[in-house]
Amino acid sequence: MKKGKLDDIEAVASGNLQAEVLSPDERRAHGKTLRDAVPRDAQGGWKAPKKRRDPLELLVESNVGRLTELVPIRFGRMLQSPFAFYRGSAAIMAADLATTPISGIRVQACGDAHLLNFGGFATPERQVVFDINDLDETLPAPWEWDLKRLTASVVIAAHHLRLNESEAARAATATVRAYRERMADYSSMRALEVWYDTITVERVMAEAGREEVRKRIARRLQKAREQSAAEYIFPKLAEHHGALPRIKDDPPLIFHFSEEQNPGLATQYRDALASYRESLSEHVRVLFDRYRFCDLAGKVVGVGSVGTRCSIALFMAADHDPLFLQVKEARASVLEAYAGQSRHPNHGQRVIAGQRLMQVASDIFLGWTRGLDGRDYYIRQLRDVKISALIEGWDVDLLQAYGRLCAWALARAHARSGDAALIAGYMGSNTAFDDAICEFAVEYSDQNQRDYRAFVKAVREGRLEATVEDGP
Repeated sequence: MKKGKLDDIEAVASGNLQAEVLSPDERRAHGKTLRDAVPRDAQGGWKAPKKRRDPLELLVESNVGRLTELVPIRFGRMLQSPFAFYRGSAAIMAADLATTPISGIRVQACGDAHLLNFGGFATPERQVVFDINDLDETLPAPWEWDLKRLTASVVIAAHHLRLNESEAARAATATVRAYRERMADYSSMRALEVWYDTITVERVMAEAGREEVRKRIARRLQKAREQSAAEYIFPKLAEHHGALPRIKDDPPLIFHFSEEQNPGLATQYRDALASYRESLSEHVRVLFDRYRFCDLAGKVVGVGSVGTRCSIALFMAADHDPLFLQVKEARASVLEAYAGQSRHPNHGQRVIAGQRLMQVASDIFLGWTRGLDGRDYYIRQLRDVKISALIEGWDVDLLQAYGRLCAWALARAHARSGDAALIAGYMGSNTAFDDAICEFAVEYSDQNQRDYRAFVKAVREGRLEATVEDGP
């Protein structure tokens, strides 16, 4: 490709709208030339570098600033299996991915694109869609990092399900192929078509194939709708104390912060809520102003987030008219040390900007604030028809189908923020790229297993403290 054309591509990518508009074919051709510097097979395989950071040190570092009494719960959840460990160790993989080859194309990355960070949720129009549903680590970064983390999670999930090596590789390859083929489709679509593309329940059903799977999805959707209803959530989470309702304590998973845990918390509410309100769109403020703040309590969520200051806040517009908001602490992305600092002054704002760029729709109450303690937070509705995968008992066909669905959502998200034609051109139309990423995923799964064993040993020897929770 002539130098003038390459300059035009770089100018468009940097936001210079005066540059010549290049056709998808021209951008795909440039993507293909990127293989000269980074061949597709260079993306394959994994070998730990000689100066690889100690994964346990990275885990301990990631606990800085967390509530120390909750860290053992985090480690207890990671102790359950190599798959659970992988979910909580995004910081370890971010450091590893930074040592792998990249094509040079950047997108708005998820930063933690494992299987269970995808799922269903309701849009403001009450349509249930499938998309990435956890973007706490989002940041502009190389597109390959998300795809490698997703594909490795497929292999690790396959091992968790006791599938054999051949089945694990098939599921991983199917995931990469779906990403490549979807990105090829997006590279030929108009910009607005990409932006409007939505993975609806109907499209998920069409991808599911088997009737039993479609019935399972329908049951999960019905249950999620029922459990998102106010008449279900309120008695589960709140009780009346005098004139105002109060969130029920259920330690150690739901609790009211002490002054020691969060100094000056009582005086922070007014200013923090005012700041949050200002981050909302003007028309949403009208709705938000109908509600009166009643209570706030800490709530342990997920795996990687355990120990950060996550809370639920209860508001009431009238009797029997509650609103529960989830307040999550937003810390620096695990990618920041390797991909560059966020341009947003507030990490809650960073998370929300990434959500709005990557997701087809976002919660109407999505906003951010900063506490008097200097911590950043983002806020959204709690349990708005949120559906996460329950992988226990899956066979290889179901894992493959779900991997393809996640790859579709990831490709669409990357196509919204990046150049789909460049990425598609680099990957090409044959299986060379698929094979390389599958090889990486299989070998990185082995690395995750080694890290997990070292983690288990550290817990057994008392170097790390873990609390294993009682089952339901």
